Amino acid sequence: MMRLAVRTLRFRKSGFIATFVAVIFGTAIVMACGGLMETGIRSNVQPERLAATSLVVTGNQSHLRPGAEDATPLPERVGVPVDLLAKIRSTEGVSSATGDYTFPAVGPTASEGHNWSGASLAPYTLTAGRAPRTGEVVVSSGKVGSQAVFLIDGTPKTFRVSGVARGPAGHAFFADQDAAQLVRNPDRFADVGVQVATGTDLDAVKKRLEKLDGNLTVRSGVDRGLAEHPDAESHRTALISISGSFGGIAVMTMMFVVASTLALSAQHREREFALLRGIGTTPGQVRKMILGESLMVALPAVLLGCVPGIFLGRFLFEQLGSHGVASPVVEFSQGWIPFAAGAGAAVLAAIGAALIAARKSAKIRPVEALVEASLQRKWFGWVRLFFGLAFLGGGLALLIVTMAVMTGPLAGATAGPSVLCWAIGVALLGPFWTKLVLAFWRWPVQALTRVNGRLAIRNLSARSVAMSAAVMPVMLAVGISTANLYMQTTQVHAASEAFTRDLRADAVLASDAGMSSALLKQVRAVPGVTSASAFVRSTAAIDEPRNAPFDEDGAPVIGVDAQGKDGTAPVRLTSGSLSGLTGSTAAIPEYMASKTGRGVGSEIALTLGDGTPVKLRVVATFAAERGYEMLILPASLVAAHTTDGLTKQVLVRTAPGTDLGPALAKVAAAHPGVHVADRSTLVTANAADLQTQAWVNYMLVGMLIAYTAVSVVNTLVSTTLRRRREFSLQRLTGSTRFQILRMLTTESTLITLAGITLGTAVALACLIPFSATISTSALPAGPISIYLTIAATAAVLTFTSTLIPALAALRHAPTSPNHD
Repeated sequence: MMRLAVRTLRFRKSGFIATFVAVIFGTAIVMACGGLMETGIRSNVQPERLAATSLVVTGNQSHLRPGAEDATPLPERVGVPVDLLAKIRSTEGVSSATGDYTFPAVGPTASEGHNWSGASLAPYTLTAGRAPRTGEVVVSSGKVGSQAVFLIDGTPKTFRVSGVARGPAGHAFFADQDAAQLVRNPDRFADVGVQVATGTDLDAVKKRLEKLDGNLTVRSGVDRGLAEHPDAESHRTALISISGSFGGIAVMTMMFVVASTLALSAQHREREFALLRGIGTTPGQVRKMILGESLMVALPAVLLGCVPGIFLGRFLFEQLGSHGVASPVVEFSQGWIPFAAGAGAAVLAAIGAALIAARKSAKIRPVEALVEASLQRKWFGWVRLFFGLAFLGGGLALLIVTMAVMTGPLAGATAGPSVLCWAIGVALLGPFWTKLVLAFWRWPVQALTRVNGRLAIRNLSARSVAMSAAVMPVMLAVGISTANLYMQTTQVHAASEAFTRDLRADAVLASDAGMSSALLKQVRAVPGVTSASAFVRSTAAIDEPRNAPFDEDGAPVIGVDAQGKDGTAPVRLTSGSLSGLTGSTAAIPEYMASKTGRGVGSEIALTLGDGTPVKLRVVATFAAERGYEMLILPASLVAAHTTDGLTKQVLVRTAPGTDLGPALAKVAAAHPGVHVADRSTLVTANAADLQTQAWVNYMLVGMLIAYTAVSVVNTLVSTTLRRRREFSLQRLTGSTRFQILRMLTTESTLITLAGITLGTAVALACLIPFSATISTSALPAGPISIYLTIAATAAVLTFTSTLIPALAALRHAPTSPNHD
């Protein structure tokens, strides 16, 4: 049977091209996702500024809340307490240890400032001048004796260049005593570089250092680079989750596409299998032949698909890095594991699809096979019915969970997978749904197309099983793309609505380099300004009460200044006042207060973004949309526990009818790097993470759309080419080429309408519960142009994949052997 399979491939090349192409694209996508996951797991960052160290001691960037199973990641740099430096130096096996201060210092050739002692950790080598003293700085390029201005904590400061050092660019080194004054929190080093004595066991020293304090992390080897770039650690989880979820969807989509193409190929060969069964071929031999054919097509396709998979994975990582989802300093890793995952998934998909495709042809009796080959009416089977209803039931269960259990952005965790359940369930019962939809569309299409419409409809009715195979890829492409794209637009819209509903600021002053406290005083002094407040963002972990409505990712925190009822804070108070929001105080959502019983006057315990535990007294409660809750803390408290310690935004509220743009711009002009913007800047910043996530999903969903488009083209081209005998018979009975093309155009119209209708229904089954959960409307938000573009693309693919092969087939004479 294997020799027969080889010979079959020679004469069935067009029938196997669809499977070959599907496996190539599927292997490339799965391998690329595997590379992203391996990159996230490894998170290799080559050390530069800390390259001369044996070990690097940093703070633990996660916090385990009391009673919690999973640790909460800490987004701010935790650091190492200064008083631990002596203990680190005295640890057995440590020859030296140097503490490093790191703080924002934006200058001509630098963006970070450090203490001069930390220069030995690279090491930096002086090429000119000497080490800095008070009021001096060492830079990577410049002239000794010149003046250099650095923007530190929002204030320009001038230093004399005492030396030029060769080493990693972007860093400036100040005298140790100056650095201790310039850094926001002098009680903590950003990290401590450790040198181990010669001949000492590095792992043993590492374990001793970790025992000094449970909040320390000791890094060695390539992991030392994570101390220089703590943001790489925070991006690690996001990269792993994105690659894992998308990779899983890609695997399921590949299995579905490969299975559909192989099933269609087997369906077109029913006459051949009937003849084989009629001459005594056993069912096992038929299965073996189909499986052999599939493997001979899949294995070369897998090897070929690995080539674009390498480049696709790197391309995706570069795009994720440029858009802030992945850290650009992490090295892309794609070893043999992603290769094995992509190749294994593709081969398993081909084997599974081949066994499914062979099941019907292998078990059918020879006489029934000959009848079946003529019209292909039979499609129902108990196995198909069971799995079809199971997937539809899974989609229904996810719908109920989305509406009854999930809140806010968390609804996407169940709504996203539901679209696959609905799509696969509909596809497994495709002939039923196709007949149902065609029964609706047949009358308007027939009324518009008349004779050709009647012929096309009769043709589709007689070949309903084969036509459902053409409709289902269109449904899959429309359903997946519509659901995923509108989920993103709806989520971004809901987040913006939740934030802007109570936003009362008329203008915002912003600076990436931070703003000084003097600026805030000057803004408040501008005539017509009724309120001005610093605005700082971070994340905290709630330790007490334990039943607070926030997950293991932490609670979003907003820092504002104390203010009256007409202040700029984007909240709608339900009790208490923000006038007492100073020191160790907080305002919490009304839902959290009612759920935990912690109202005004009670206390809550938090761990701030840099790992500092605090106890706060509740001074106010406010209304908040479910799923978009946050905590309000004093701006000075939040800023003091962020990595850079900077206030980067000031909210301004003006008297009604006043235009203070010129006056605010004049104040901003006196402070380098500060600019004035309207409230839309706040809205954009609030939705920045969602916009980034939306862009990622747009890109990844676009790849799936392209892959399903391949399935559409493969299916329709294969179906059309297999109808050459039918076209010849029509021409021999008097039909012209033009009439056949008109009939095919009508068929394509019906296939497009049926696919779009079913795809829209699948998408709405996901989008309606999702929209109703995260917003006030059950209708998804987003421009209608997205849906029209998807529908138009599906139509173009359907028509071109049908008419172009038909034109090629009609070029031959009706009696040509090419029509066999």
